[in-house]
Amino acid sequence: MTAYATQTHAGPSSSMERGSLLLEVKNLKVHFPVFGGFFQRRVAAVKAVDGVSFNIYRGETLGMVGESGCGKTTIGRSLINIIKAMSPDAEISGEILYYLPDGKVVDFAKLGKSAMRPYRSRIQMIFQDPYSSLNPRMTVSQIIEEPLRIHTRMSREEMRNRVAWLLDKVGLRAEQASRFPHEFSGGQRQRIGIARALATNPELIICDEPVSALDVSIQAQVINLMQDLQDELGLSFLFIAHDLSVVEHISSKIAVMYLGHMVEYGESEQVYFDPRHPYSRALLSAVPVADPDSNRAAREVLSGDVPTPLAKPSGCPFRTRCPLAVPSCADNFPPYEEKAPGHWVACPIVQ
Repeated sequence: MTAYATQTHAGPSSSMERGSLLLEVKNLKVHFPVFGGFFQRRVAAVKAVDGVSFNIYRGETLGMVGESGCGKTTIGRSLINIIKAMSPDAEISGEILYYLPDGKVVDFAKLGKSAMRPYRSRIQMIFQDPYSSLNPRMTVSQIIEEPLRIHTRMSREEMRNRVAWLLDKVGLRAEQASRFPHEFSGGQRQRIGIARALATNPELIICDEPVSALDVSIQAQVINLMQDLQDELGLSFLFIAHDLSVVEHISSKIAVMYLGHMVEYGESEQVYFDPRHPYSRALLSAVPVADPDSNRAAREVLSGDVPTPLAKPSGCPFRTRCPLAVPSCADNFPPYEEKAPGHWVACPIVQ
């Protein structure tokens, strides 16, 4: 495994890991300009994603964790190339290389709306809020059929059969296809969202905190459903979440984000059971333990607040809250170092 050049703030990358490469992100930056003054000139920029690189392999799950505002959702939306549609002034650079089965490589970052359309069926998204991500005026059948009408030439009978098959796959009944979203619970609505994402046989699904709005017992059901579908259909996931324990359960690899940067990356077991970066350790220590006798003395509580992306600290963005920070941390973003085989950390102080 080799790291990209330090000056690009890029993260780890490899072509030697298990599974064939599906998506390769190189030095992705997403900045949202801020305009002010009488003439509405550009006065600043929110650096939501500031030089992130990672790979996603076929049949694997990359978990992405971090606090709110660290850039996780922006990365997910960048992968499906909808940032420009949502924020036309957004400044995007870097490469999002998609590897097709025939060996062709497509850079999604360079595609416009019409050029991107043929590839949208290959990469889909499950949204965070199952109550707002489904059109309340459409039936379940219409919701799931919509991507089929756009991306396929199926007949109405074929679409009805496909909807029934998908509902069965996500644990719902075919006769529920005529109902509206308000007639379902939160967990059932998220299953509908999963069925919609599966409609076009995608290779990659971006899961943007798909269980955070659900009860704990329902979370387990949805997570287990996604794992079963992955095993059966060979899906790849980018799983975005706050909860490190949930990410560890479903992910093959974990990337830890802080203020637009990736600070740690490695196998799921490495990051969860042996976190090296101070921020990763603080995240892990905050995971609730269902044991009243557990020793919480080792819990690491961070001081201060997350800096604004409008005025990031120089050098390492975590240095203002890091218990290990030294004066040199303010000079440059720290290089990625392989602390153990396949375990990359952006901190020269830790071992």
